[in-house]
Amino acid sequence: MSKRSFVAIATPLALVGAFILFQGSASKDLKHKEPPPRVEQAAVHEHQSMELELVPHDHRYQLPDMPDSLEFCGEPVPLHDRNVYERLERELIVNCYYHSSTFLVLRRTGRYFPQIEQILEEEGVPEDFKYLAMAESGLQNATSGAGAKGVWQFIRSTGRREGLEITSGIDERYHLEKATRAACNYLKKAKSEFGNWTTAAASYNRGEAGMRNALDDQHQSNYYDLFLNPETYRYVFRILAMKLIEQDPDKYGFELDEKSLYKPFSTYDVLVNTSIKDLPEYAKKKGTSYKILRELNPWIHGYSLENRSGKSYVIELPFLEAERADEGE
Repeated sequence: MSKRSFVAIATPLALVGAFILFQGSASKDLKHKEPPPRVEQAAVHEHQSMELELVPHDHRYQLPDMPDSLEFCGEPVPLHDRNVYERLERELIVNCYYHSSTFLVLRRTGRYFPQIEQILEEEGVPEDFKYLAMAESGLQNATSGAGAKGVWQFIRSTGRREGLEITSGIDERYHLEKATRAACNYLKKAKSEFGNWTTAAASYNRGEAGMRNALDDQHQSNYYDLFLNPETYRYVFRILAMKLIEQDPDKYGFELDEKSLYKPFSTYDVLVNTSIKDLPEYAKKKGTSYKILRELNPWIHGYSLENRSGKSYVIELPFLEAERADEGE
């Protein structure tokens, strides 16, 4: 055998032998290597156990308490009617167990109800209609899929009909005082047409023509006896559910006290009858920010206030900055 042939055969054999020796050594090391400590793993299991123990095991969902009797705007709700009873129960269940949303709405009542209640009284509209605002928007300047806006959810045509200014730069559907008065005007006219506040409330959702047609077509005289589209069919009961929960939140599982409610904004009024070209700069001169100005005056849109006609507008500014504000406007 030549030297070259011997090398060609010996080289692979040497590699194989080295691999076998390596494997044997590794196996020996593994046999004598101690397992890793289990302290950390035990701690993890202990932590998981602690987390599981924090989950209450006795939580139960219960049917909300139903009232024996109920009124809306002084008008009795016919709870003896099985259909009416179950429709109210449904809305109570929905709102009692829609915890985060209902809790936030209840907190907002502290900020917005005082002004709404005052306007309702001035306009001769029952106080129960504050719950309509709760049901409509959650007391937020919301926008619906149909384009209804503000706390009182006016669509553009109805808002303008009720005297609200709606332009590219001003939208008084977001003006709480003016929109509340517009809603009162609508409801008083509906009450005059339909003869009761309950049907007037339903017409706020369906429209006067829609309610008129339903009453005529079905030969009925009140809301509770009508077969309606799903939204209006539930509408008044949503308002009633809001009334029951707001009047006794603890009874329905919401623990709130006066400290839990949002406080009304402390503001002072500035009368403006000219254009303001730069609202951020205007706010700065008044000792506040554009952000706060827009929060207090959501009816203003954009960075300027166009007022070519010399119309008078009232801008609210935070009272805490009043002493530092420049009063010379």
